[in-house]
Amino acid sequence: MRTALWSLIVKELLANWRDRRNRVILLIAPMIQVLVFSFAATQEVKNVPIAVLDQDRSVLSRELISRFEGSPQFSEIIRLANVAEIAPAIDSREALAVLHIGQDFSRRLAARQPAQIQLLLDGRRSNAAQVVQGYAVEIVDRMNAEVSELGGVRDPPGLVVARTWFNPNSDTLWSTVPGLFAVLTTSVAMMVSALSVARERELGSFEQLLVSPLTSVEILAGKAASALLIAVAETSTIMLIAMYVLGVPMEGSMLLLYAAMLVYLLSIIGIGLFISALASTQQQAIIGSFMFLAPAILLSGYATPVSNMPDWLQTLTLLNPVRHFVVIAKGSFLKDLPIDVVAAHLWPLALIAAATLSAATWLFRFKTA
Repeated sequence: MRTALWSLIVKELLANWRDRRNRVILLIAPMIQVLVFSFAATQEVKNVPIAVLDQDRSVLSRELISRFEGSPQFSEIIRLANVAEIAPAIDSREALAVLHIGQDFSRRLAARQPAQIQLLLDGRRSNAAQVVQGYAVEIVDRMNAEVSELGGVRDPPGLVVARTWFNPNSDTLWSTVPGLFAVLTTSVAMMVSALSVARERELGSFEQLLVSPLTSVEILAGKAASALLIAVAETSTIMLIAMYVLGVPMEGSMLLLYAAMLVYLLSIIGIGLFISALASTQQQAIIGSFMFLAPAILLSGYATPVSNMPDWLQTLTLLNPVRHFVVIAKGSFLKDLPIDVVAAHLWPLALIAAATLSAATWLFRFKTA
């Protein structure tokens, strides 16, 4: 490596370290984010207020309601007097769901007939509503089975025995942190690379860099190398926090994860350098980074499964490097992802990295010509 290129890499590292704001953004922010977001970005639903309208007022209906009261998922049971109070309870968000027990509930059970219970859910919180529906169905099914057994029915309703692969205790941290690791890796690499050239322009040192003995390609290579070193150090810290502070297991090969991470970081750094070469100020670079990060994370499968998206959008996500790395990160942490599956996502990342770095190099040379 040429001495001038090495000097540029050292200069970039020192520039990021000496800036107090950069130190806070690069060192402290990701550590706080991985700790806070791991608990905040959970798919578990707890402490839900639920309303109950009991028109049967029997021993069985009271037994059913007591089971909801004893469930840790429900923080409050709101008693309704009549049907007219159902709509206001949901409209005002006083309750996420309303359990409506009809007048013939106990009579139909005594006659060994199906007794329907109506569950009204607030569709404005669709994810939470689906989870609450699962809680309610489980409580009703358990009571249904017990009533059938006590009543001497030969064929009680079937019980669903749930088994969770790769996360046997259904620990939400295990399902949240690996995806969060991929997202924070993306954010760190993007911010470091996107601000590098824009910072030089804003500080007025860009012209001095251009008259140095380095070519435009070498200047970009030096900035990419320094951004890669910073990103690897940051993501390694995040990984250690995930494993030893939050207790998320690393079932797969860490060496394989690092290899995939290096290729992935190069693809993100290429996008960041392209944005940085295009921007004239750091503010423009930050806005450009956000314009990429927001849709990239939404289309990555981190929050919403890719399989739930329309077919045309699923095809479009194949161009999104974050999608490929989310699969690799989750698989490496939780289920020892086979090397052939990693390779299936690694070669698209390599193509994206080659395309983004080439585009950044072309734009940088064009702007400095």
